Amino acid sequence: MSSSRSFGADAELVLDLRCQTGESPVWHAGEQALYWVDIPAGRLHCWRMTDQQHQSWRFDQQLACIASLGSEGWLGAMEDGVYQLTPGADGSATADRVVAVSHARTGMRFNDGRCDRQGRLWVGSMVMDMSLASSAGALYRLQGWGSSARLDRMLDDFLTPNGLAFSPDGRTMYLSDSHPRRRCVWAFDYDTTEGVPGNRRVFIESLPGGRPDGAAVDADGCYWITGNDAGLVHRYTPAGQLDRSLRVPVAKPSMCAFGGPNLDTLFVTTIRLPGSAPDALDGAVFALRPGVRGIEEPQYSRRSHL
Repeated sequence: MSSSRSFGADAELVLDLRCQTGESPVWHAGEQALYWVDIPAGRLHCWRMTDQQHQSWRFDQQLACIASLGSEGWLGAMEDGVYQLTPGADGSATADRVVAVSHARTGMRFNDGRCDRQGRLWVGSMVMDMSLASSAGALYRLQGWGSSARLDRMLDDFLTPNGLAFSPDGRTMYLSDSHPRRRCVWAFDYDTTEGVPGNRRVFIESLPGGRPDGAAVDADGCYWITGNDAGLVHRYTPAGQLDRSLRVPVAKPSMCAFGGPNLDTLFVTTIRLPGSAPDALDGAVFALRPGVRGIEEPQYSRRSHL
C-alpha cells in the first residue's frame, strides 16, 4: 500500500486523496491497478499496486461509474449518456458517447452501475438534489455497441439507486436505494439469458449502521454493502443474514471492490463533505483484509444480447 498507516484491526490507508465523492472502484487485473471515480469532479483515478503510483484524468461531465472495456478503455456513465473513456498515459483523455439517455426530468445524472456476468451494463439514475426526495430515478440496461447500442429503462421509482451486484452464478441481482427515506436492499431473480430481473423482494430491510450505498459480492456469494454515515462495511450471507461488520476511519464509505493479486483485498472509496477538517481522511481510499476472496468484475461485452 502507499501508506503504512493503519486503523485498528480493520482498515489500512491506500491513498490519502480528498475525493468529493469517491465511487465505483474497479480492479484491473491486467494492470494490477485500482480505478475509481470522483463523481462531481468528473475525474477518473488510477492507483497501481506494483509501484503505488497515482494518476487521474478529467472529463467535462460528472462521472458516476465505470466498467472495463479491456484494452479499449472504460465505459463511463455520466450526465447525458454512457461514454467510451480513453485515458492517455500523458494525462490526456477522450470521451465518445456510446448512447444518450432521456432522463425523466431536469437535474438528473447516472449513479451506481456495473456489468452483469454476461457483460451487460446496468446503471441507475437519480435527481442530483437529494433534498427533493424525487422518485424519478430509474434502472437502465445497456446492450450492444455502435448502431446496435440500446439503453433500456427497466425499473422505475427510485430516489438514489445504488448497491448493484450479481451473485457468482449471475442468477441473483442486488440493488439498494441509499436515500435516507428508503435505506432498503432488494434481491431479484435474474434471467441470465434475457437479462431481465424478476421476483423482487426485500433482502435487507435496514442496515445495523448507516445507509446502504455501493456493494460487492465475494466468491462465497456473500454481499458486502457500505454503511454510509456509519463508517462500516457489512457482509451478508445469501440468506440475508448479517455475518460481520468492518470499520473504516471515516463516516461515509461509498462503495467497495475486491482486488489485489489474489482478489483478497477489499478496497473502499469514501466521500468528503464540505467543511471536513483539513486533516480528516474523508475522501481517501482504504483497504480491508476480510479473509475471503472476491470475483473479477466482468468487462462490458460489445456483442449484442438483443
